[in-house]
Amino acid sequence: MYDKILVPTDGSAASEGAVEHAIELAKQYGATLHALYVIDTGAYSAMEVGSDIVVEALREEGNQAVDRVVEEAEAAGVTVETSVQTGIAHRTIVQYAADEGVDLVVMGTHGRTGVGRFLLGSVAEKVVRTAEVPVMTVRSQAEELEE
Repeated sequence: MYDKILVPTDGSAASEGAVEHAIELAKQYGATLHALYVIDTGAYSAMEVGSDIVVEALREEGNQAVDRVVEEAEAAGVTVETSVQTGIAHRTIVQYAADEGVDLVVMGTHGRTGVGRFLLGSVAEKVVRTAEVPVMTVRSQAEELEE
């Protein structure tokens, strides 16, 4: 049913539940897992000074985030491919899914917020509305504890 599963991650604890679900689904279906970190250029377009430094720091963070997915996926016996890209988060996720022929996107409902982070909840909503493939959203345990 699924040959390629995409899990966008921001490296946060909130996205960990989506990573776990994506790995389990990939294992169950023998699918390749694609881990994607997006450096959201929309959040930094107004910065005049230091944006290169911020983007480079986020690129390193992105590499670490997808590397963690690789470790977990390989431990579960799942083949994984990674990508760190820049762009508008939801558009980049949807375009990646189309370009790579992804069958399913699995993502958290919320991620990190604050300086240098995007609110994954709004990104997830836009991906759900614009993706041409099914999108599974996973609530984080942190959200459940807040209620």
